Amino acid sequence: MSAGVEQHTSGRPRPGLPPTRRGYGDPVELTRRKSVEEILAHSAAEPGHEGTGRLRRRLGALDLMGFGIGIVVGTGIFTLTGVAATELAGPGVVVSFALAGLVSLLAAFCYAELSSAVPTAGSAYTYAYATIGEVFAWIIGWDLILEFALGAAVVARGWSGYLAGLSDAVPTSLFGEDAPVNVGALLITLVLGAVAYVGIREAKWVTNTLVVVKVLVCLFVILVGAFFVKASNWSPFVPGSEPPEDTTSGLTQPLWQALVGVEPSIYGMAGVLSAAAIVFFSYTGFEAVANLGEETRNPRRDLPLGLLGTLLVCTLLYVGVAGVLTGMVDYREIDQGAPISEAFDTVGLGWAAILVGTAAVAGLSSVILVDIVAMGRIGFAMARDGLLPGRLAEVHPRFGTPSTITLGTVALVAVLATFVPLAALAEMVSIGTLFAFTIVSLAVPVLRRTRPELPRPFRTPFSPVLPLVSALLCVALMANLSIETWLRFVAWLAIGFAIYFGYGARNRSRRLEAGAPARR
Repeated sequence: MSAGVEQHTSGRPRPGLPPTRRGYGDPVELTRRKSVEEILAHSAAEPGHEGTGRLRRRLGALDLMGFGIGIVVGTGIFTLTGVAATELAGPGVVVSFALAGLVSLLAAFCYAELSSAVPTAGSAYTYAYATIGEVFAWIIGWDLILEFALGAAVVARGWSGYLAGLSDAVPTSLFGEDAPVNVGALLITLVLGAVAYVGIREAKWVTNTLVVVKVLVCLFVILVGAFFVKASNWSPFVPGSEPPEDTTSGLTQPLWQALVGVEPSIYGMAGVLSAAAIVFFSYTGFEAVANLGEETRNPRRDLPLGLLGTLLVCTLLYVGVAGVLTGMVDYREIDQGAPISEAFDTVGLGWAAILVGTAAVAGLSSVILVDIVAMGRIGFAMARDGLLPGRLAEVHPRFGTPSTITLGTVALVAVLATFVPLAALAEMVSIGTLFAFTIVSLAVPVLRRTRPELPRPFRTPFSPVLPLVSALLCVALMANLSIETWLRFVAWLAIGFAIYFGYGARNRSRRLEAGAPARR
């Protein structure tokens, strides 16, 4: 990279353009990139007088897999399996999970290369900052906030509902989706938020314990449920296409069908693809592992192992559970609220239904915890760069966690989970994640071209072909989401742009013109 480009990417003024004339709206500023050295220097910095600086390295490869499995195995396997099978794909939901897993695995290869080369907090936000510029980095960060905040709130409400279903002693006026004020969702958010605040080590212990429980129960579902599988329930494996029952609103139609003028349909291969886009929610969050790069003892080795290990284990569990579930119960009769528990109840194993319900509560708890941890690290990285108020980048002197942004995260999730029904917004989480995956996939060949000398402990195989295929598949899944989901996503991005131009770019430019790091 030429010296002139290095000046531009490190944020120093271009020759002939005085700092006082460099505004936040300058196109050069909007495409400003941070050098990899700048990013790594920030993550290695000693804490300053305001508490900003370095997080503590306390995690290994198995811990990262624990966090990854902790956030991935949750709502998707315990609820979305039934919805996708009944409404879209039938037994073909097994293929849907495999396709979504393949797309996630390709993206994981790209995350593994970037996270091992740039092991810092921020994940896709940081990678975008180093490759395609500040404004894109902001949008990715804003997008990830959407993913983790909504994801945690949705799962908190699901946790409350599962708990209400386990015992009649739990009041439905305070727990569950029918409660006007969901006290259960509020309580679990506050408890797990306290764990995230106290320290990454404590969060690790809680998460690993919950992961062991739910992995064992998933294996139980596969091994025991296999004895009750009826081959007739798998025939036809992919039911024939048919129009959906509700055709009153064209906004529920997948985007690609509207663009090419195809009549809305469910089942068939179109249904399998639509189900893949829906159940992709089941894989969202694995990139939270990449957000923990700054807290990993040996990130160049452990991050790739944590990312790829998470996707391999979760894909096998999902495909196995989906296959057993659709084999135990006719897909038209699968319960959409608690499909696995009800399947065991249907075959006369009521005790197993209680066991699965208990595991669901444990599984959903770990998802909420890792969502809060991941969202805190993204906000921490953005505040450290000056795009959010610098106080949010403070690190607690005792616990070594980004304490202020963690408190803000918990407050946001608590409000959403307590008052706003978010179950219908699972597609919003999917589209946000797929958008981030697309950017990360494209960042791999871009960074290889602009920084070929950068040490890469893990290299994505068959680059640039594999990253480009990953990006195309992500876009294809996004096209299978409904038009109304796209409209909501565009509205969220518009809000993000308003915040960026109204505060983030102005604040960062003022800091650079003053000759100080853009993080106060």
